[in-house]
Amino acid sequence: MSISIVVRARNEEEHIGKLLFGIMQQTIKDPEIILVDSGSTDGTLAVASQFPVNIVHIHPKDFTFGRSLNHGIAAASGEFVVIISAHCYPVFPDWLEQLTNPLKDDNYALSYGKQRGGESNHYSEHQIFHKYFPENSVLKQGHPYSHNANAAIRKSLWEQHHYNENLTGLEDLAWSSWAMESGYSIAYVAEAEVIHLHKETYKQVHNRYMREAIAMKQILPNSSFSFWDFIKKWNMSTIRDMMYARRSRTLKKNIGSIFMFRLMQYLGTLKGYRFSGKVDAQLHRKFFYPPNILDVKLPEQRPVKPIFYDEDK
Repeated sequence: MSISIVVRARNEEEHIGKLLFGIMQQTIKDPEIILVDSGSTDGTLAVASQFPVNIVHIHPKDFTFGRSLNHGIAAASGEFVVIISAHCYPVFPDWLEQLTNPLKDDNYALSYGKQRGGESNHYSEHQIFHKYFPENSVLKQGHPYSHNANAAIRKSLWEQHHYNENLTGLEDLAWSSWAMESGYSIAYVAEAEVIHLHKETYKQVHNRYMREAIAMKQILPNSSFSFWDFIKKWNMSTIRDMMYARRSRTLKKNIGSIFMFRLMQYLGTLKGYRFSGKVDAQLHRKFFYPPNILDVKLPEQRPVKPIFYDEDK
């Protein structure tokens, strides 16, 4: 079993060293690491050069999420390709082992792992992570949802069907939908946990959900998101988050963030569904999750000690 890890990055100097250090601590040693850099102007490449990394360049004007992935996977020699965002890092030293285990069965096309946020993430994003990445694994899920911030695919299947380079987001959902329609299984592996760091302004939150809603319309042209959906989902999500925050006695600290994050999330979604312009390179430079509910269950205890990251370095 050979494994390649593809990391997409642009100006990730602050985080990429932690990710690469975490990869070096894995029980599976010496995986091939490919960094797809789309025009970093900070110290990303200098930090990455301290690790055994192969660098693939893509010009910023040519960047799309799917295209950068296709460039990285094309350069990969592994049977299995692990995809992880540069602003994520693994929690446990068996992350790579756990994430790729399902792919040992030829019936599986893809596996994806748990995500949790850090101190910089908005409160509501923590709630989203808990909803869509539950504490217990679902080794054969009944819907095509997946997430390329922390996933593994079989390269031989990618060779049959590349990632869609024209989508403004959700290229992971489009590919996993193809895999499931082709008769393959998808696994969610809770033990393969990463911390997914975001430090977004509310404008960035708005833009992220807008571009993913545009992509959802491309993938599912008959799907819709009305003004009534916007009002209903914004209110329901805001009230639910405030209830959770009140139970944890953090409502006063997070009430403003909850209100604004959920507003920008669903306003961006509404605008994305109403977008009628050209999906071109300019738009790519400038989320509505599928409506499948994953039950949140009690966590299982893990006998594996987490990786120690020296925060002073």
